[in-house]
Amino acid sequence: MKTLIAAYSGVLRGERQAEADRSQRSHGGPALSREGSGRWGTGSSILSALQDLFSVTWLNRSKVEKQLQVISVLQWVLSFLVLGVACSAILMYIFCTDCWLIAVLYFTWLVFDWNTPKKGGRRSQWVRNWAVWRYFRDYFPIQPVSSDPRSSLQLVKTHNLLTTRNYIFGYHPHGIMGLGAFCNFSTEATEVSKKFPGIRPYLATLAGNFRMPVLREYLMSGGICPVSRDTIDYLLSKNGSGNAIIIVVGGAAESLSSMPGKNAVTLRNRKGFVKLALRHGADLVPIYSFGENEVYKQVIFEEGSWGRWVQKKFQKYIGFAPCIFHGRGLFSSDTWGLVPYSKPITTVVGEPITIPKLEHPTQQDIDLYHTMYMEALVKLFDKHKTKFGLPETEVLEVN
Repeated sequence: MKTLIAAYSGVLRGERQAEADRSQRSHGGPALSREGSGRWGTGSSILSALQDLFSVTWLNRSKVEKQLQVISVLQWVLSFLVLGVACSAILMYIFCTDCWLIAVLYFTWLVFDWNTPKKGGRRSQWVRNWAVWRYFRDYFPIQPVSSDPRSSLQLVKTHNLLTTRNYIFGYHPHGIMGLGAFCNFSTEATEVSKKFPGIRPYLATLAGNFRMPVLREYLMSGGICPVSRDTIDYLLSKNGSGNAIIIVVGGAAESLSSMPGKNAVTLRNRKGFVKLALRHGADLVPIYSFGENEVYKQVIFEEGSWGRWVQKKFQKYIGFAPCIFHGRGLFSSDTWGLVPYSKPITTVVGEPITIPKLEHPTQQDIDLYHTMYMEALVKLFDKHKTKFGLPETEVLEVN
């Protein structure tokens, strides 16, 4: 308001000066120079006022961009947590109104489209390239020691991948929501298609998400598919070559131990992905995402406690384990909320392990390549840990 008053005052001063000039001109005085002075004084005042107006705090560009980054991350978190349930409730409500035909048509189409997620879904490059994902990426700060200054949340390539092969990427750790896995492989924010040309990434997640109306369409548009044997068999045998299926190997069990400052993976008894790789001759690629565990804090229930018992029952019968977690608030980092903390996340894609095709792999074969995979993951962690803020003494805990 003060800025606008200053501009208006400048205009009045200019008008008074012009009036005085006209009076002097009628008496033969040197009006021209003073008239010009009045005009320039008016223009300078208005320009100065406008500059002040656009420099006020609420229009500060950096703050606007930061809020857009927060909103972009929050929309994905809320979509993942409540979109499916909310859309189910809305459709059921519509079914009970005069617009019931809309709900009937959608559910009819859903029946015919039920198996589409198992065949890789409907990837949309338009959705994967949305600007919102770049704001999502930039919400997480740049790692100071990173070699790639162009982006914030980062995808680091260490080796080339052949387009004549298929791959199973093992993503570690799970964290609370696997934000690094989503941003790097379900969007083009970190340019995964340019870094690995000819490779089609498919992020695998809980099959139950694809039973939720609308949410399933949103997930499929980013190249997300169910983490089921039927889906993986189809993509690795009937979808040509150049496919990369990203499996968060630790799953719900690993998420229960996710906490800042802890680098631990649940892997020692997870061998199903190795068996699938052997059956299809798909190379295994270890991935470690530094910082994934830093973006949320959660309440950790000790083994044997009632809280851990409830979590394990959910994991066994429903497929996911409910966590009591929190991040920062929407408007302040000093309050609690669902927005993750703004911490660096750097995802390093390791060297592929060549896997032979064995239609009926023995347990000895599975154990051999599983051990090779674990060693490769630990080696990847040790090679890059100091580059991304961890001390040389940090050890990856493999459970």
